[in-house]
Amino acid sequence: MAVTSMANSSLRDFQKSNSMALGFTRSPWATLYVVVAGGGGGAGYGGGGAGGYRSNAGLSGGGAASEPELSLASGVYSIIVGAGGPGETGTTAPASNGNSSVFHIFSTVGGGTGGSASGVNGLLGGSGGGGPYDDTGGAGTANQGFAGGTGAISFVGGGGGGAGEVGQASSASLRGDGGDGVASSITGSSVTRAGGGGAGNANQSGNGGIGGDGGGGNGGKTASGTGMTAGTVNTGSGGGGFGTTNGNGGDGGSGIVIFALPVQATATFSAGVTQTSAVVGVNRVYSVTATSTTDETVTIS
Repeated sequence: MAVTSMANSSLRDFQKSNSMALGFTRSPWATLYVVVAGGGGGAGYGGGGAGGYRSNAGLSGGGAASEPELSLASGVYSIIVGAGGPGETGTTAPASNGNSSVFHIFSTVGGGTGGSASGVNGLLGGSGGGGPYDDTGGAGTANQGFAGGTGAISFVGGGGGGAGEVGQASSASLRGDGGDGVASSITGSSVTRAGGGGAGNANQSGNGGIGGDGGGGNGGKTASGTGMTAGTVNTGSGGGGFGTTNGNGGDGGSGIVIFALPVQATATFSAGVTQTSAVVGVNRVYSVTATSTTDETVTIS
């Protein structure tokens, strides 16, 4: 018997499925992305917050679900990889927030700097910086990252917020670990990015706080800086804090932009873009690790 009618819901499902299938053979192209901003610098005590994290290839930051499906027509699109913020340098220069990363209309907020004993609290960012001792951490940005932890005990800061978890508050038994990042398998294997930086420690036994999973820098111990590290490059992770009033903090890790297009599509980059690509299943995945200006582009055809 011939089919002479179709329910509206069935027709909509058929149209959506057909549109998605076409997106793997012609423009507009079905597109996956992970966009991570640069991490914040660590300060005299507080760990740096991770850069903001947005994705439709797995969870986004701040506890958000995956962002909606994306189809891109052939055309020219903005692409920027944010640098990490420098850590505090004694009394010479305060720590700085990380810088935004951008892919098309998807922008992420740089990680917040850790709080300093000089009177600067942890700052707002994609994820917030950890607080100095005896003070609060910075807030995260909705759908991008979590807040930094409070430095709740003298001479031990709070951990920087991560894309996947709040930074740990310090206490008599806790050293202010950085919050964990978020994992994505867009490149073919699961990789965690955007961990918060660990706090500096000038009080408790042991070293500073441990950096969050995803590349967060470890916090340092007292004036010697034992154990202090920067956030890992191209993860958008926060730098580790430093355990002294006039100490140095770790630099935040630079961000990254990753996107995947069907292998039938072509991506051509402007001269200032540093990138690699690899075929993963039906897609070619492009990992952009640096842009020399804020005017770089990718042309998709």
